[in-house]
Amino acid sequence: MSITHLIMDASLVVKLVMLLLLVVSMLSWTIIFIKWSVIKKARVEADKFERRFWSGADLGELYKKLSARRTRLAGMELIFESGFREFAHLRKNPHADPSVMLQGVQRAMRVALNKEVDRLEMHLSFLATVGSTSPYVGLFGTVWGIMNSFMALGNVKQATISSVAPGIAEALIATAMGLFAAIPAVIAYNRYSNDVERLISRYDIFAEEFSSILQRQFHATVAGQAE
Repeated sequence: MSITHLIMDASLVVKLVMLLLLVVSMLSWTIIFIKWSVIKKARVEADKFERRFWSGADLGELYKKLSARRTRLAGMELIFESGFREFAHLRKNPHADPSVMLQGVQRAMRVALNKEVDRLEMHLSFLATVGSTSPYVGLFGTVWGIMNSFMALGNVKQATISSVAPGIAEALIATAMGLFAAIPAVIAYNRYSNDVERLISRYDIFAEEFSSILQRQFHATVAGQAE
């Protein structure tokens, strides 16, 4: 009646269900650790860039350093670099309409923000799917195993608990594995979804504040050229 013997003695369908749940659980835990690292890194980099941005550093120099970096930009750095690149391009035209300039900058930052949203939300749908379907997959294996156990009673003259218990026990393992796969996935999905929403909110606020700063700089540049 050990768990190992119960799994080995299970029917082929129940074994396939258990194998599927085991693979799904391993994939789920892999994604959980990867997303934890990605979100933590994004939060740390956002804090670091905000301190650097609001410290009064020259935006042009900051843009040059980020543009010269060989590694891929992400988070606020990508949003800033995209917005300032568009701003530098539009600023070359002294007759540019401020509203058109602002729309171009916001459009560039919105594209960068959408890329970050896709990156942060990647694989979260898999965790949601695992959390919602794994219990039912495990229940299917349990129902199948119990059905086979009761069908086997037709060949027995006297039904006893001892003759049915092994089949039911091995079937219930499938439900346990379904819950083992689903519970961490649901917890991780809820936690990471909240973390991603908070990061996206920070990116949105930064993009709005940066747009205002660029708009003021553009007006100052135009006024200086008029003088």
